[in-house]
Amino acid sequence: MLPNGPTAPPPRKRPWRRLAAAGVLAFALTGTLTGAIPAAITPAFAAEKGVFFPETFTLSNGMQVVLVTNQRVPVVTHMVWYKVGAADEPRGVSGIAHFLEHLMFKGTEEVPPGAFSRIVAKNGGRDNAFTSWDYTAYFQNVARDRLELVMKMEADRMSNLRLTDQLVYPERDVIIEERRQRIENEPADRIGEQINATLYVHHPYGTPIIGWPQEMATLTREEAESFYKSWYAPNNAVLVVSGDVTAEELKPLAEKYYGSIAARPVPERVRVQEPPISAARRVILRDDEVRQPSIRRSWLAPSYRTDKEGYAYPLQVLSEIMSGGPTSRLYRSLVVEQRIATSAWLGYSPSSWDMTSLAAGASPAPGVTMDKLEAALEADIRTLVEKGVTEEEVATAKKRMLAEAAYARDSLTGPAQTLGAAIATGQSIDDVENWPVRIDAVTADQVNAAARAVLGQTNHVTGLLLPLQDKGS
Repeated sequence: MLPNGPTAPPPRKRPWRRLAAAGVLAFALTGTLTGAIPAAITPAFAAEKGVFFPETFTLSNGMQVVLVTNQRVPVVTHMVWYKVGAADEPRGVSGIAHFLEHLMFKGTEEVPPGAFSRIVAKNGGRDNAFTSWDYTAYFQNVARDRLELVMKMEADRMSNLRLTDQLVYPERDVIIEERRQRIENEPADRIGEQINATLYVHHPYGTPIIGWPQEMATLTREEAESFYKSWYAPNNAVLVVSGDVTAEELKPLAEKYYGSIAARPVPERVRVQEPPISAARRVILRDDEVRQPSIRRSWLAPSYRTDKEGYAYPLQVLSEIMSGGPTSRLYRSLVVEQRIATSAWLGYSPSSWDMTSLAAGASPAPGVTMDKLEAALEADIRTLVEKGVTEEEVATAKKRMLAEAAYARDSLTGPAQTLGAAIATGQSIDDVENWPVRIDAVTADQVNAAARAVLGQTNHVTGLLLPLQDKGS
């Protein structure tokens, strides 16, 4: 399973809700990784620290365990996150991380091929997995008295996966068909993939998580086993449990099943960096299946981990101002006032190991040409860069964001997804818990500086998705 990512416009949800839906957004500190709040955004008095109030401990083999106790219902979410994803693949074998995710369900000596999910379902639970550029995660939602069962099975396949050609190669056909259905038969996903490949010209974020088709077709059992043996070790994994269980109950189970697995050396995450690009680029896709044209423009932006200037938190506030509902700037301008669009959005997610992107887009109202819509979108972006946002807009946006954060703990899966993604992309629990404080400290000047720095770049990529009969671009 692939999470929502930069290949498609983000759904218009609040940060915490988007997280629960996609499992890709973690709220953590930027830049130095020291855990200290930069002086520039230290509040005089603001929101209090704390979102999920987790407990954590580390097993003797180096595996971190994180617990968020929620006793509202007798259910738990059990997630194992590996700090490896598609961007860590060797060059020429794109898709191997996602392929291995599929193969992890092919069994061990204790659990026969395909039996893992059947056992979970038989015990009233559900399970799945997902791969991103920076991590791979496996999860189960089960009744609290079935937690030990899924911990035993998950720990078993961490070190005892058994693969044969008879299991591997039919599954390779499955992921090739998945690519056809998800990407090749969906124009919006196809152009998203091409925009991404154009924005990241050298970095592996430009390679699709599912892989390029010609490389997927040649993936081998030996390559999957090598990737598994290189990266799937307890010292490269994080166990996150959320739900009706206490630390006193969880710790002995974690030590019994995961603590008994020996640590192994894990490769360093070494990735090439983007070269300097100064030219704007365009990607145009025409397809007879397109019923709703759209435009999307993407800029490179700092992630939490790569943010040296302190832009990550202001950019989140900017996203809320520009795209936080029917009163947001873009929607009000393009949809309500000018009536030239049916939708308009701006999205930014700072959780990635390396850089990330900020994107804006819109779909035209009937009878509106793409040239007119693009000009209007550019005008709104230009106004933002030149005139900035107001203190009132910032205060209103922060109020909405903090109100959403106050209810984040109510979710069963949301805390596990947030904390797992944060740790897998280089952040700490303290970073996540300090998110309300750091958002509340953002000022209008900081939002404007971040907007100028990112949206003022000239090396953006513009993508146009058009029907065949549309001659305007």
